[in-house]
Amino acid sequence: MSDEKHRAVAEAILPLVGGAANIRSVAHCMTRLRLGLADRSLVDREALGALPAVLGTVEDDTYQIVLGPGAVAGVTAQLRRLLDPGATAPTAEDLAGRGARIRAQARVRNATPVKRMLRRIANVFVPLIPALIGCGIVAALGGTLANLGRAPALVIALGPVSSGFMSLLAVFVGYNTAQEFGGTPVLGGVVAAVIGYAGVAKVEAFGHHLTPGQGGVVGALLAALLAVQVERWTRRILPAALDVLVTPTVTVLVGGLAALFGLMFVAGEVSTAIGHATSWLLAHGGLLAGMVLGGLFLPLVMLGLHQALIPIHTTLIQQQGSTVLLPILAMAGAGQVGCAAAVYLRLRHNASVRATIRSALPAGLLGVGEPLVYGVTLPLGRPFVTACVGGAAGGAFVGAAGQLGSAVGSTAVGPSGWALFPLLAGPHGMAGSAAVYGGGLLTGYAVGFLATYFFGFTRESLAEYNAAPAQSAPVVAAE
Repeated sequence: MSDEKHRAVAEAILPLVGGAANIRSVAHCMTRLRLGLADRSLVDREALGALPAVLGTVEDDTYQIVLGPGAVAGVTAQLRRLLDPGATAPTAEDLAGRGARIRAQARVRNATPVKRMLRRIANVFVPLIPALIGCGIVAALGGTLANLGRAPALVIALGPVSSGFMSLLAVFVGYNTAQEFGGTPVLGGVVAAVIGYAGVAKVEAFGHHLTPGQGGVVGALLAALLAVQVERWTRRILPAALDVLVTPTVTVLVGGLAALFGLMFVAGEVSTAIGHATSWLLAHGGLLAGMVLGGLFLPLVMLGLHQALIPIHTTLIQQQGSTVLLPILAMAGAGQVGCAAAVYLRLRHNASVRATIRSALPAGLLGVGEPLVYGVTLPLGRPFVTACVGGAAGGAFVGAAGQLGSAVGSTAVGPSGWALFPLLAGPHGMAGSAAVYGGGLLTGYAVGFLATYFFGFTRESLAEYNAAPAQSAPVVAAE
């Protein structure tokens, strides 16, 4: 039933229930229009029952008019407009408020010890992202010049510029870890520096000679966490006069030896397992793995569990030069963009929501999805699900390419969307990587759009959000 027909039914019902002055409240359930009436004796029951759109009436605590699931929301919306000519469809401000409430509820749910720990670990790595991005782009520039055979002297110089930070990554992780968890930052950095020192090759642990850098960021994180605990313990039992000399010495000694004779080996095995598992996953189940990762990333963000992936990304970058997970996860943003475009077309009468989409879409194309998530798709409900469907399709495309030998990775953590193109790496060079990643984005856009356009709204929700406003609604951009 169209908006015009909904309005016609509402206009027919209104005088038969005593007019606007007799109506105290308007609501609806799945099939019934529920009216709070001041005087039920004013209802013309016979004429009301004779209307073709009315399937029956029920007198309960409210006067209920059965209209059916396909019409009740639309008729209710039109009746409200007849009662209040200034009423409008829900605006961008309404959706933003709903999104803010959902976000606040998610924060409350995420206040668990495990999720708090994940957030703190993420806080260790987030400050490193600008350096990873900068070094990644410099490395990509050097690789491009080398492939083109241009500026060989510059290519040689760009090597240390792009790789120097990575060689000291463990030190930065150790420093940030101690800072985040309440220790002395430089002591955390010193203990973590043991992992990258060339002389560790002479040390034997568990029957094997250690390798400089073994354990990577995982080992640095664990070593710095241990150093923080040793520092606290030492400081508690020592008199203040000895603190300045003994506490740093004990912290470095215990933390450094623990890193050499335990943490490096254990963390090295964990890091190697992460690398092997990721490679195996894409080689043997790329399409399915991509579908699952791309489809579930937005819900993971909602639950706060995506933070656990940051150390994994960093480990893969340190081990393999790039993380193959990030281009797949970036497809969630592509599904969101396609979904937003479909919402824009479907809600053609809701100027407020359309204005929000216009302002948020450029950021979404560059991988900043929060304005669309919390301002549009999540408050609308079903479009959030169809956006995930688009992300799953894009992830399946990139994962399938990896399974066929064209895995695409990112040399840094952080950007996604179009902003990820300069950071792409793969076995077929920049052009091949861009083709695979671009194909995934287009797939995510297309499937997110189609899924939302055809399945993103019920008739009732479309009538509620797409009703033509009687006056211009305020345009408020989502956060």
